[in-house]
Amino acid sequence: MGYQAGFHGPVGRTDFLGLRTSRQGSTEIVYDDGMTQRLIWRVAGEFGELILSDVLKAAVRAPRVLPTLFEELKKRAIMIDRVDA
Repeated sequence: MGYQAGFHGPVGRTDFLGLRTSRQGSTEIVYDDGMTQRLIWRVAGEFGELILSDVLKAAVRAPRVLPTLFEELKKRAIMIDRVDA
């Protein structure tokens, strides 16, 4: 897998959001709370890395990372599918 981009929350928070390319060539979003939760979603469709990076940056800076992530994806009509890790 090729690593593309990653974003950490502000100092004192362990939230991480990242983009990666799967072995099949699809783009995936990875969330890790630094403690117990690691979630992966496959991005449906083709979206530029710049657009997806903007989504992740906005989400990781918000107090509630996951709700903000879903809201930012919805605003841009980006569909995701959950991947079993």
